Amino acid sequence: MIAKPGHDGHDRGAKIIARALRDAGMEVIYTGLHQTPEQIVETAIQEDADAVGISILSGAHMTLVPRIIEGLRAQGADDVLVVVGGTIPADDAAELIEGGVSAIFTPGAPTGEIIEFLRSATAVV
Repeated sequence: MIAKPGHDGHDRGAKIIARALRDAGMEVIYTGLHQTPEQIVETAIQEDADAVGISILSGAHMTLVPRIIEGLRAQGADDVLVVVGGTIPADDAAELIEGGVSAIFTPGAPTGEIIEFLRSATAVV
């Protein structure tokens, strides 16, 4: 699942990643723009997502991403892999990883690298 939380209206990267994952044979659900953390968690639960990719360029990653992780844990879905893509400073990346994010991909990350990470981390083919 690919999600765009908050007021960030830049979804080109999210759509590129969604398409690359789909072309690699993965089932992809794109939630669209302006999703709340609660909506993202609800969709992940309803769709039985193996992984949630959070695409965020707004700078609100330190507020929104932890809320998504907390929401998944509260729903008993702490086995759902959470990855983040966007402009994430190194200090923030370390804190997000410590808080439960499995990987962070910054702008320009090769789609093949993202696909391989998801395949190895989720056993999704």
